[in-house]
Amino acid sequence: MSELRLDTKDIKNMASSLRAGDTVYLSGTVYTSRDAAHKRIFELLKNGKDLPYDIDGAVIYYAGPTPTPDGLAIGSCGPTTSSRMDVYAPKMLDMGLAAMVGKGPRSKEVCDAIVRNGAVYFCAIGGAGALASKCITKCEIIAFEDLGCESVKKLEFRDFPLTVAIDCNGGNLFDK
Repeated sequence: MSELRLDTKDIKNMASSLRAGDTVYLSGTVYTSRDAAHKRIFELLKNGKDLPYDIDGAVIYYAGPTPTPDGLAIGSCGPTTSSRMDVYAPKMLDMGLAAMVGKGPRSKEVCDAIVRNGAVYFCAIGGAGALASKCITKCEIIAFEDLGCESVKKLEFRDFPLTVAIDCNGGNLFDK
């Protein structure tokens, strides 16, 4: 198992060298999206409308940050249970999604789509949202503001600590 610093724009090129159990300090642009936002994104797709961000090469963080305190970029921002997005993930991976960040195991369909598309699933430490928020330098709501904490946000990560949970070679920490 290795430890490395990785920029979000390099994930597609580096995915084949990442292994389940590796520690990654991720920097770059990441989009938040949970259940309600995923549902709306799929409605946009169904209706042939523009998406709030380009899925191809994107990284999604399954999180719903708390309100932002004065002087900070974001409130507490820990991961949510990823399996709630399993119904959406295979299609998004087939559209070029590079990586997902969350917590907990994923369905066989998601694992197969990760391998098929050369993507990666990272796990963040649950219950440490206030600590995780210190690695987020910018937060901007870009879609579905009416969803509150579940709106789609564009975040900038700086050395956000993650563990590769499912790699594109079929390695899966949850199978061990």
